[in-house]
Amino acid sequence: MNIVLAASEAFPFCKTGGLADVVGALCQQFASRKNNKVLLFLPHYRNIVRVSSLKIVPGVYLIPVGDKIEQVSLSYINWGNVLVFFVGNRKYFDRDGLYRTKSGEYPDNDERFILFSRAVLEGCKFIGFRPDLIHCHDWQTGLIPAYLKTVYKLDAFYTRTRSLYTIHNIAYQGHYPYSSFRKAGFHPVDYTPDKFEYYGGISFLKSGLVFADNINTVSPNYAREVQSDPAMGFGLEGLLRYRADHFCGIVNGIDTEVWDPEIDPVLPVGYDASEAVRGKLAAKLALQQQCKLEQDPDKPLVGIVSRLDYQKGLDIALNLMEQFKDRVQFVVLGMGDPMLEKAYQSLARNNAGKVSYNGRLDEDLAHRIYAGADLFLMPSRFEPCGLSQLIAMKYGALPVVSRVGGLVDTVKGYDGANEESATGFFINQFSEKGIAQTLEEALKAFGDKKVWNRLVKNAMRQDLSWDKSAQAYLDLYRKTVI
Repeated sequence: MNIVLAASEAFPFCKTGGLADVVGALCQQFASRKNNKVLLFLPHYRNIVRVSSLKIVPGVYLIPVGDKIEQVSLSYINWGNVLVFFVGNRKYFDRDGLYRTKSGEYPDNDERFILFSRAVLEGCKFIGFRPDLIHCHDWQTGLIPAYLKTVYKLDAFYTRTRSLYTIHNIAYQGHYPYSSFRKAGFHPVDYTPDKFEYYGGISFLKSGLVFADNINTVSPNYAREVQSDPAMGFGLEGLLRYRADHFCGIVNGIDTEVWDPEIDPVLPVGYDASEAVRGKLAAKLALQQQCKLEQDPDKPLVGIVSRLDYQKGLDIALNLMEQFKDRVQFVVLGMGDPMLEKAYQSLARNNAGKVSYNGRLDEDLAHRIYAGADLFLMPSRFEPCGLSQLIAMKYGALPVVSRVGGLVDTVKGYDGANEESATGFFINQFSEKGIAQTLEEALKAFGDKKVWNRLVKNAMRQDLSWDKSAQAYLDLYRKTVI
């Protein structure tokens, strides 16, 4: 099968969050299966990494954006069995950040991803690669399925091409004014509520949901939530119910070559489930030293690796830390909402040796937090799937999570009687009191080393790889292209 994946980010080339990890892992999974040829298209951002051996596709091609004609170039790299193509246009992509500056989103993000979406389709023609399926991810590529069913409907090159559209987080919709619809080059006859129109403007994400041949999201429980709960569907639950026969959930996995405590080069010692006590103790002491926490192997250490925003519930976690700081150590890694960043900076400054806040992107420190933490806190208001709880379990840090989205599909909550199967703890009431109650229950389990070590082994011995999920995607691909 000829497969094209189109995304705005993919690890290890460019990353702001879990989308990049998922796209990068899926590419490698698909390419490892026989009879698949896999291409990945990404914008050529300024800070693309691992591209020292870039090859240039000779020539340029033209993309209309509103009343402008933009030149696009292609460069590529062989990444194992995947060909990664970078869409080049300095005006739109030669910038410090992928989507925003500290002051907010780029005001021309609509034009940037109009250009990218059409550049993927024209790029396939430019290099002569006729895809059986184009797999599009999140709002930034939502226009690709729409182009296939409208502007390119009569294009013989794409007669047999089908599209799959994956929602990684429905809260981010790419909502722009009517002028952006016109810039994209669609015909006004299609500007109707059942197609492009969305509250007087255009939603790139809605466009993908309307026009894609099939749709999926990143966990079965989240697929149910976004159809049934207006607070989770963000205004699109009715459309998803309408398309329910073409909509499903497939849970994410993790790249177990990147995330493996037994061979992780940044840890003081490698460990598997049978050596978790020794390995995690060494990792904890090293993390305490690095983050200037009190050196105490017996004090519970809670890790957080997250984007700082409302979705993640980390505003509530602030008060919780104040409540537990004398009994529990906290290490936080993440950036996001400026007000939350300042609040965490202040909390850490006023509680030296007890709370460590690290406001930066730091992959090595993330690995060390997963290994050194006893508990991993994710008090999310909503969580499509979540990768952090999967990585935490792989490293033996037991997740404390809300009962939402993919957290329900991936964590088995401890109830005091299921120590043979439990892998973490569920927050049953989303409030400061509810989170505190669950954390107390987790600390009680931490005090019983026999129970605790059993839970850690349960978590670490789960199959969290992409194998099953990648096969589910390939089955969905075949269903889509029939």
